[in-house]
Amino acid sequence: MFSHVMLGANDLDASVKFYNALLGTLGAKPGVQDRHRYFWRHAGSTFSVTMPINGEPATAANGFTLGFAAESTDQALQAYEAALAAGGTAIEDAPGWRGDERMKLFLAYLRDPAGNKVCVMHRPPKA
Repeated sequence: MFSHVMLGANDLDASVKFYNALLGTLGAKPGVQDRHRYFWRHAGSTFSVTMPINGEPATAANGFTLGFAAESTDQALQAYEAALAAGGTAIEDAPGWRGDERMKLFLAYLRDPAGNKVCVMHRPPKA
């Protein structure tokens, strides 16, 4: 459905450090620079951060969350911890299971250096 996701960054170096740590833990190679933006390609998906081309500051969208899939709860926690160590900010509840039998998810929420809300999620296989 999506061709790519691109987020704005005010400090490109801080954002690259954050996403290299988070996405590297999920199996992506380090981001590749193309002018004023970086791209990560992994598992058929493309993610990018960019300095806004209109010269205005990047802002976090109210109500927006960018979710990254993890293969296990261990991988989700490792990505979350790597992203925190690389400049992320913990938000909401601590990482853990949410939901009930109908839809149980392991979620870990944080903000990137530009304030964008990010979630690392593991969905267990259906029984």
